[in-house]
Amino acid sequence: MKVRVDEDLCIGCGNCVDVCPEIFEMEDDKAIVKMEEVPEDLEDSCREASEACPVDAIPLEED
Repeated sequence: MKVRVDEDLCIGCGNCVDVCPEIFEMEDDKAIVKMEEVPEDLEDSCREASEACPVDAIPLEED
């Protein structure tokens, strides 16, 4: 699975960081991904983070 954050949509609420801090972090009031390729053991929490985004700024690309 691959993940990214659409910076144009991101409002910097931080939900993704709260749910999956191994993948997401805040930088200049926007969320960014620490690694684009999501390790298998973090896929569920990454999906949860994507679903927790109020503006759908975290698209997932399933393998």
